Amino acid sequence: MLVRRFLFSHGFRYRIHAKTLPGTPDIALVGLRTCIFINGCFWHGHQGCSMYTVPKSNVEFWTHKIKRNQARDHESLLALKAQGWHTIEIWECQLLPKQRLKTLQGLLRTLNLIQLENSGATFTYHFDEEETFPSIAAESED
Repeated sequence: MLVRRFLFSHGFRYRIHAKTLPGTPDIALVGLRTCIFINGCFWHGHQGCSMYTVPKSNVEFWTHKIKRNQARDHESLLALKAQGWHTIEIWECQLLPKQRLKTLQGLLRTLNLIQLENSGATFTYHFDEEETFPSIAAESED
């Protein structure tokens, strides 16, 4: 809901749980041909995340289940790419209060870039030859 409210407040319109697309993405921005998957760290096996630990009981079952989920996710992403869709994955831990703003700003930036790419717009920056730039910290001042 957090991501959906954020997108709507920034003018993006979307469909939720689009059953006609591979993997039934959580959010589909049809106009941008972009799908957003919001993955729970445990259920999708987010490697290196503290929110993903295999339960101590019935380890074989949980390991197999999570590996199946990961394989299905991978197949869905490949199928969407083959159909010309962009895909974005957001992990549950990226929406915790400490990371939330950074994640949502990154999402907005990515969607804006996709929108520009789809419009075919190209941008170049021209500067005057007389314009000077400060030296880069790694450069010597010789």
